[in-house]
Amino acid sequence: MYPPVRLRAGDCFVLPSGRPFRLASDAALEPVDSSAVFPPARPGGVVTYNGGGDFFLVGSRFAVSGPHTAGLLRTLPPIVHIHKEPDQTALRWSVEQMMHELHAQQPGGALIAQHLAHMMLIHALRAYLAEGAPAGVGWFHALTDRQMSAAIEAMHEEPAHRWTVQALAERACMSRSSFAARFREAVGQTPMEYLTRWRMLLAADRLENSADSISVIALSLGYESESAFSTAFKRVMGCSPRQHARGRGLHGSNRQVAPADEVPNSHTAAEATLTLAGT
Repeated sequence: MYPPVRLRAGDCFVLPSGRPFRLASDAALEPVDSSAVFPPARPGGVVTYNGGGDFFLVGSRFAVSGPHTAGLLRTLPPIVHIHKEPDQTALRWSVEQMMHELHAQQPGGALIAQHLAHMMLIHALRAYLAEGAPAGVGWFHALTDRQMSAAIEAMHEEPAHRWTVQALAERACMSRSSFAARFREAVGQTPMEYLTRWRMLLAADRLENSADSISVIALSLGYESESAFSTAFKRVMGCSPRQHARGRGLHGSNRQVAPADEVPNSHTAAEATLTLAGT
């Protein structure tokens, strides 16, 4: 059970894993199922309860999906509470713009609203890191460490580069041994394990969403032979590249873009909730 969080006017909270939650003026009150208050969701919908006027809440949902969604969500905190005024102002602007686009129904409005939603989620998570996120293990928490973040950014920007622990340590301005130990402690994997997994996630996305051959994908990710790439792919993903590619048509028409670089494509949906509170 996550400890209760006190919300004040203007506060924002994000539930990255879409877990059930309660909102109450008094925690001792008997909860009422939200379905008794809210009708089926619709874009830009507004609900008035008990005449309204006392409280105003704006919410959005984000589809985070893909075969590796669980791995992403495990690295995120149960709740992100944003209460600094500059961050609230930026999020409030995004919500207002989204509501305008959904109500105006202009050409391209849905696309703009989708990008605003992604921007809001990323901004909220960035603010959470800036405020000093609690210690944890995983790439998300490692981003709070500038030295680890520098190494992770290098791998993300140049996945095909022939990275060594020494080269990554130099990016982090650390000795090789100190870097290797801190990276494993912060991320839960060795630098080379992380790099291999990142390459395989990128490869899986290419296999699903492009017509590139396995040999082309392997070369683009730093592998000199298709066999070496296939061995690494099967070890990380649990199946061969060809098996993965053959299964791509099963979910094809339902893909969405996930708002985090850990999950390049999508399949099975999970939801995150972002809400701004006011009085």
